[in-house]
Amino acid sequence: MAAVVAVESSTQFQEVLERAKRSLVVVHFWASWAQQCMNMNEVITELAKEYPHVIFVKLEAESVPEVSEKYDISSVPTFLFFKNCQKIAQVDGARAPELTKKVQQHSETTKQDLNEQLRKLLNSAPCMLFMKGTPQEPRCGFSKKIVEILNEHNIRFCSFDILSDEDVRQGLKVYSNWPTYPQLYVNGELVGGLDIVKELAETGELEKTCHKEMGLEDRLKTLINKSKVVLFMKGNKALAKCGFSRTIVGILNETGVEYETFDILEDEEVRQGLKTFSDWPTYPQLYVNGELIGGLDIVKELEKSGELLSALKGENAS
Repeated sequence: MAAVVAVESSTQFQEVLERAKRSLVVVHFWASWAQQCMNMNEVITELAKEYPHVIFVKLEAESVPEVSEKYDISSVPTFLFFKNCQKIAQVDGARAPELTKKVQQHSETTKQDLNEQLRKLLNSAPCMLFMKGTPQEPRCGFSKKIVEILNEHNIRFCSFDILSDEDVRQGLKVYSNWPTYPQLYVNGELVGGLDIVKELAETGELEKTCHKEMGLEDRLKTLINKSKVVLFMKGNKALAKCGFSRTIVGILNETGVEYETFDILEDEEVRQGLKTFSDWPTYPQLYVNGELIGGLDIVKELEKSGELLSALKGENAS
C-alpha cells in the first residue's frame, strides 16, 4: 500500500525532491491544530493508493519554516506540485475536488513523458537489454545468466541498468506488460526474459531473432516512433536545406515543443520508402505518436486555426 511521506526537515525535503527525478511530488503543507488539514491528510492518503507512482508528502508548515518561507506558504492547508525539483502547480485550501483533478492531470503528463523516454530507450539500439547492473558487473543471477547466453552466441547488444533509474524500472513493467527483469528487446519489440532467451538459444533461434535485419517497413515504423514528434525534412533543425523545411522548423520552434528531425537527403531508401508508406509524396512530413500530421501547408493551417499545439501534444492526431 502506498504511504504518505512525512518530512521533518529542509534537508529531508530536498532529498525527497532529488530522489523523485521525473516523478510527480505533491506536498501538503499542514498544521496539527487545523481540522481542515487533518481532513486533507485523509484525502492524500486515499490519493496515494489511487496514484502509486505519485509521491505524496506531508510537511508541518510551522515545524519546517525554511521550506514554508521559501515557497511563500501563508496559510494551511496548501498543496504544492513538483517535478524535476521545480514547482509546477499549487492548490490553496481544503479543496479536495480541485486537488484530485490536478493530481490526475499532472500524473497523466508525467506518465506520457516517461513513455516517451521509454520509447527512445527501446529504440536506442537494435538489441537492447534492460538488466540489473551492467554486462561487466551484473547485480543479480538472472541478469548474469542472460549476459552469458548473449555473449556465448556473439550477440551484440546495448544495456540499461534499471537499478540506476526507478522510474524506468517500474514504468517499463507497465509499458511492456512484463513484470520481471531482465528484459530483452530487438528493434524496439520485446523478445522476453531469461526463460525465453534460454529457449531461443536451445532451439537455435536466438541468433536469427537478434540478428534479424530490419526490413524497410519496420525501419520506417521505428523512425516515425523514435520520438513523440518527428519531422522528416531536407537538412536538420540547425541547417534546413530547402525553403519548405526552413519554414516548418521556424513554426515548430515557436511552439516550444520538443521534436526530432531526420534528414531525408542522407538516406535515399527512407526518402522514397516513406512516400509510399504514408501515401504522402512530398517533404517535409510531420509525425506525432507515429501518425502522419502532414506537410507544411497542413502545419500552417493548424497554426492559423490555433490547433497546432494540441496536435503536437497528440490530442488531435488521428
